[in-house]
Amino acid sequence: MEAQALTDGGSRGKEGAAMAELHWHVGWWAILVGLLGGAALGLRFHRDQWLGGYSSWRRRLLRLTHISLVGTGLLNLAAAATADSLGRASLPRLASVCFILGAITMPSVCALAAWRPLFRHAFFVPVLSLIVAVADLIWEGLWR
Repeated sequence: MEAQALTDGGSRGKEGAAMAELHWHVGWWAILVGLLGGAALGLRFHRDQWLGGYSSWRRRLLRLTHISLVGTGLLNLAAAATADSLGRASLPRLASVCFILGAITMPSVCALAAWRPLFRHAFFVPVLSLIVAVADLIWEGLWR
């Protein structure tokens, strides 16, 4: 679908176009930040004991932080592309909100848990939001 159809409303209306554009922005920005974060982490990966060693909690969670940015960015791009390819007016509202919430909270919780392990108890927020997003997209967006 042409980019203009995403931004000017096309056949999906102004709200649907705004949400689709938001998913494109969230997706690409998350991927960029994830790649930059991975590059920054990669500058020191050769040091065996950096951040406590390769298998340390802090180092694993920081790797997961940058990977989750790329992954949740891709999920947001896939969600926007799914709505476009199916000719839907927009994503289901709940799915849309939960995809964006997951893209924000998953890397945030990973980074916070790397800093303070107690934050690991907050992982249910991004995990649940992404499960709800995918389930709602399938149920409301694909089946109905």
